[in-house]
Amino acid sequence: MIDLKNVSYRYPVSDDSVLKNISFSIEKGKFTAIIGNNGSGKTTLCNTIRGFVPHFYKGDLDGEVIIDNTKITDYQLGQLGEKVGYVFQNPFIQVSGVKDNVFEEVAYGLENLGVPVEEIKVRVEEVLKLVKIEYLRDKNPFELSGGQRQRVALASIIVMDPEILVIDEPTSQLDPIGTQQIFEIIRLMKERGKTIVLVEHKMDLIAEYADDLLVMHKGELVMQGPVRDVLADPAFEKYQIQYPHVTEIALQLQKSGIPLSFLPIRDEELAEALNRTGVAVHD
Repeated sequence: MIDLKNVSYRYPVSDDSVLKNISFSIEKGKFTAIIGNNGSGKTTLCNTIRGFVPHFYKGDLDGEVIIDNTKITDYQLGQLGEKVGYVFQNPFIQVSGVKDNVFEEVAYGLENLGVPVEEIKVRVEEVLKLVKIEYLRDKNPFELSGGQRQRVALASIIVMDPEILVIDEPTSQLDPIGTQQIFEIIRLMKERGKTIVLVEHKMDLIAEYADDLLVMHKGELVMQGPVRDVLADPAFEKYQIQYPHVTEIALQLQKSGIPLSFLPIRDEELAEALNRTGVAVHD
C-alpha cells in the first residue's frame, strides 16, 4: 500500500535534507508506528506519505513514493486526500472554522465530495458513536477542549473512509483514559482493514497495538521491522528512545544477572519470561 524507494527531501529554505535515502514498504492492513526523537523527520515523512511533499511544500524530492501502486507525483492532491486521511498533531488547526457544531464539522468533508445528504447523516452518526463524541454533536468546535477537538479531528477523517490513515501524535492533548480510547479506535480501524501509520511517543501503547516500527534518527531510517524484533535489538538503545516500561524493567533484570527467556514488551509477558527460566513468581 505504501512504498518508499531511496527517498530524500529538502525543504526550499533549507540547505540540508530532512529525509535521507529512506526505503520501506507497508503492506495493506498493517499498523506501523514511526518513532524517533524531536527533529528526526517523523512529521516530514508523514507529509511525504500524504503527498504534501512535494505537492504543497515544494522543495527537492528524490527517489520514489508509491501509494497503492501509483507514484505520488501522478496523483492530484485531491485524489490523495480521498485515499490518505491525515490527523494533525495539533487539533486546533484541523477544525475548518466554517461550521457551527460538531456534527456539521464531521460532515464537512463528505459535503465537499458531494455525498448524498442521507448517506452523510448515517455515516456521521456512526462515527460520532465510534469515537464516543455523540454528546458533543451540537457543540461549537471552538468551544471544545484540546482533547475533544482531537477526537473531532479523528472523526472527521474516519468518516471519509480513506484506505490509509496517517496519524501524527493523536494523544498529545489527551489524558490516559482518552489516550486508551483513541488507541482502541485505531485498533478498530485496523480490524476494518485500514492501513495505519502512526507517529507516537507512548511506547507502552505502541508495543501493545502496532505491528511494525520505523525508527527515525536525524532524517535517516535507522531501524525497521516487527515491534518485538526492533525493541529486542541491542542497537535500539543507542538512539535514546524510551522503551515500554516493562521492557525497561526486564533489561534492568538482565543487567542484574536474572535470565529471561525472551524480552517482554507488554506488561503481561514479564511473568512468562521469568517463569520459563525457572524463577519463582508470586502474585
